[in-house]
Amino acid sequence: MAGQLTLDDSSFDTNGFYRRTLHVLSDAQVPFLVGGSHAFLHYTGIVRPTKDFDLFIRRSDLDRAMSELAESGYRTELAFPHWLAKAHDGEDAVDLVFSSGNGVCVVDDEWFTHAVEAEVLGLPVKLIPAEELLWQKSFVMDRERFDGADVMHLLVSYSENMDWSRLMRRFEPYWKLLLSYLVLFHFIYPSEGGRIPRDVITQLLERFQQEAGMGVGEDPRVCYGTLTSRAQYLQDIGRWGYRDARLAPIGPMQGEEIAFWTWAIDHVK
Repeated sequence: MAGQLTLDDSSFDTNGFYRRTLHVLSDAQVPFLVGGSHAFLHYTGIVRPTKDFDLFIRRSDLDRAMSELAESGYRTELAFPHWLAKAHDGEDAVDLVFSSGNGVCVVDDEWFTHAVEAEVLGLPVKLIPAEELLWQKSFVMDRERFDGADVMHLLVSYSENMDWSRLMRRFEPYWKLLLSYLVLFHFIYPSEGGRIPRDVITQLLERFQQEAGMGVGEDPRVCYGTLTSRAQYLQDIGRWGYRDARLAPIGPMQGEEIAFWTWAIDHVK
């Protein structure tokens, strides 16, 4: 589905800032993809207020992007070295996203290979793929923000167009998270279950049955909840002694990255 965001008068200056940012990066030939509410609108038809502007880039292109924006008068910062930078102009800001807060959803070449052409703010751009949008949103289960409804709306609106083979590969080794959303989808939309390929459900359920039948694994003291919420499972990895699934070699993050990301819960808004 495609659509156009409805903008009120107060948003004109901010959208001018967003357009200028797109021009700066395009003129410098820095590859980027548009995400956020614009991509969500394209795939679901759901309009929501634009609180920020998310541009997705490869980590290897970040330094050049920030340099070009700085030369154009922006104030840039590497907000979180493992996943997010920002470019500011006064009160306005653009997020430069190259991974996810849990370190799992790294922006790689496939994001660009499968990007979708669209128009945003009157300019031709490429949007992040629906599969990667769903993949990233699936991990957002914080107390103050849960993107489960977004995942459901992506599935009910766009599942028949998705590359399920790639989506399942994206969720490795966290395939149980995908299965949990598909079960929830059948609960929320009992009349729409046919939108999900039967072989996907079958493969995931068979895998679950096989693993469940094996009993406790070699290292059962791992908490994967930290991949979905940086705040709500601190007791598990602290007082209760579970290993943090974000921490290498189990996960993709280093200890100092996790410490800074945790510290930011109360200090960075």
